[in-house]
Amino acid sequence: MIVSLSLNLWTALSIPEAEIATQENAMRDEWTNCRPADVSTALGLLTRLPLAGLLGHPDLDRSARAAWAYPLVGVVVGTLAWAIAGLAHWSGAGAGLAAVLVLTVGVMATGGMHEDGLADTADGFWGGWDVSRRLEIMKDSRVGTYGVLALVLAFLARFSALEGMIAAGALFAPLVAAAALSRASMPYLMSLMPHARDTGLSRDVGAVSRPTATLGAAIAAAISLVLMGLAATALAVLAVMVVSVAMGWLADRKIEGQTGDVLGATQLLTEIAALAVFGAFF
Repeated sequence: MIVSLSLNLWTALSIPEAEIATQENAMRDEWTNCRPADVSTALGLLTRLPLAGLLGHPDLDRSARAAWAYPLVGVVVGTLAWAIAGLAHWSGAGAGLAAVLVLTVGVMATGGMHEDGLADTADGFWGGWDVSRRLEIMKDSRVGTYGVLALVLAFLARFSALEGMIAAGALFAPLVAAAALSRASMPYLMSLMPHARDTGLSRDVGAVSRPTATLGAAIAAAISLVLMGLAATALAVLAVMVVSVAMGWLADRKIEGQTGDVLGATQLLTEIAALAVFGAFF
């Protein structure tokens, strides 16, 4: 599996000339097959926001095809968090309180699904001795020591980065860019790795094609480029890739595949990586 994952990533970075035309055609087909309702489907899958029907009725049969829209979900969640926290900061709230509001709105908007994934992944990966036991622990709704520690550290890391950006008067661009880039990491893991179990949200969504994942990554990179510029985007994309590959490698070793929990943990960790990079530019 590690060899396969490495080869897939290498192929994505160095495509033989003979395959360029084929991949360009696949990307063109993917673009023409995108539907506005895919955004509604992605919103319905990744958030609790009552916005899923604005661009058409969500089509769960297109859940995998709708993965290209995951970065757009990040834009929605990031913008909402920025608006509420920004209003509070403008009204006199300190940078620390505004940062807490950003985190709170994010958790409420997503139902804490990414945080739940991080906690379950930490508990399962380090609380079990074999694949079956790790998967069993990850499915358990109870949170253990590893999960609590992972959540505390993740919240502290994001709080620190957000507080510094708010104090510097720059929140919208890095927050939205990080939210978009981090959500592009999930389709790529879904396209490169097998399912670790026969049930769960990731299994229900289905297999994501490479063109779908690539389109989502291109959209996320474009959003970040507009908001943060070339240098910051290049470094953030590199950081997101490194964390994604590391999570893929770890998931392969621990449970021989990916689950919805692994995807949620990857989103959260790549968001922290992107925020850390963006924070260096303020």
